[in-house]
Amino acid sequence: MPTAAYGEPVCGTSEGARGLPHPRLRRYVRGYDGYLLRGFEPGVHIGMPSTTLTVIVTIDEPIDMPLSPHPAQPAGRWNALASGLTTRPALIAHRGYQHGVQLALTPLGSRALFGRPAAELGSWLVDLTDLLGARAVELRERLAATGDWARRFAVLDEILLRRVDDIELDPNLHCAWRLLTDPARRRPVAAVADEIGWSRRNLAIRFGSEFGITPKDADRLTRFERSHLLLRRPGAAIAAVAAAAGYYDQAHMAREWREMAGLPPSRWLARESFPFVQDHDTDPVKG
Repeated sequence: MPTAAYGEPVCGTSEGARGLPHPRLRRYVRGYDGYLLRGFEPGVHIGMPSTTLTVIVTIDEPIDMPLSPHPAQPAGRWNALASGLTTRPALIAHRGYQHGVQLALTPLGSRALFGRPAAELGSWLVDLTDLLGARAVELRERLAATGDWARRFAVLDEILLRRVDDIELDPNLHCAWRLLTDPARRRPVAAVADEIGWSRRNLAIRFGSEFGITPKDADRLTRFERSHLLLRRPGAAIAAVAAAAGYYDQAHMAREWREMAGLPPSRWLARESFPFVQDHDTDPVKG
């Protein structure tokens, strides 16, 4: 659930760092993003759908979520949360200040760290204590006890390494996920099913049971995630991004964005002002 936001800009400042997890964790966690954003006009982030699960651990203020990706979930506040895979956006309210760490988990990371498939989280926002127990409380307290990003990332490594259980997915599911979420080698769902020797029906059932989304939605998320990344680059042209991300045309991308982000990309670009969590101009820090 990478975040982007909109609102009237004021004289805000942002700082943070990006970290690589311990080598043993890198199959499960793609990266750590620390952020401190302050002095901005109060507004609302859009929590964007992604091919990774999102974990957010706040420092100082809890996170306010007026809209969950799951239509049955009411608004809430969390000190730390995790979200599964979804094709719907979330909304994150802020008062011009946010401070915390965001983790991007692979679907395998859900099993290795939470002991359950990503499908069990679904599109719900889940309190991290329900998944990690007392380790979630320890994690937040220790992150808040230091202002050094490298030390914070070292704390993440330490606590996650105590929790991780190395596992393997069914090789066919692993292959299907890899093929459907590789933006450089996009394959039709039928071709993926043929490649792993499953029927499309069996692929849909097994895929949904593990990941909580359909194979088609994995392909849609991959295109959307690619377009989101490209649009964050200075001077990006929407039509060129649509072609590069694999959409039929600009109108196709706009339709997908309305469903996945709640607004078309042109409107999002015009309204976005809060810095992206992932856009810190820093090299990865290893704790």
